Amino acid sequence: MWSQIGSLLISFFQIGLFSIGGGYATIPLIQEQVVDLHHWLNFQEFTDIITISQMTPGPIAVNTSTFVGLRIAGFPGAAVSTFGCVISGFCISLLLFCFFQKFKKSDRISDVLKGLRSTSIGLIISAAVTILIIAFCGVSDPKLIQSFQWIAAVIFLGAFFLLRKFKLNPILVMVLCGIVGVIVY
Repeated sequence: MWSQIGSLLISFFQIGLFSIGGGYATIPLIQEQVVDLHHWLNFQEFTDIITISQMTPGPIAVNTSTFVGLRIAGFPGAAVSTFGCVISGFCISLLLFCFFQKFKKSDRISDVLKGLRSTSIGLIISAAVTILIIAFCGVSDPKLIQSFQWIAAVIFLGAFFLLRKFKLNPILVMVLCGIVGVIVY
């Protein structure tokens, strides 16, 4: 158990180091550590945890680290995973704040930030595509796609339509989708 707790700490510390871009940008990083590298979860479990992490209050990376840690090593795993995810981001944010206060008028720093913004957008798009492939095909690797789940696509499009056209409350739409999911699946 202690080796798992140590692995959780190291993995989520690494995720925290590179999660400055924000919540959805971290999903590919978390998937690589949790599913691909350590095999703590399969793709379906990972998708379920991401879904729960989005529905609960707080940052998605912190929520996901807590849920994964809890699943792997109970409460100690949850505490260590959350700490690992948060502490690296906290330290980096503190260092960046000090750095930008010193060089806030520099044109070169402004250019670097523009490049980082583009990278963050790319990571978010990658996460969105991965989530859609998992939701509609049941796997995260496009090479392994064997079937397309039309019912999931119809539910997704219906939810999207309700949110955009009628501006329904997202919580109500999630409840409706949950009810449809229970009925259909």
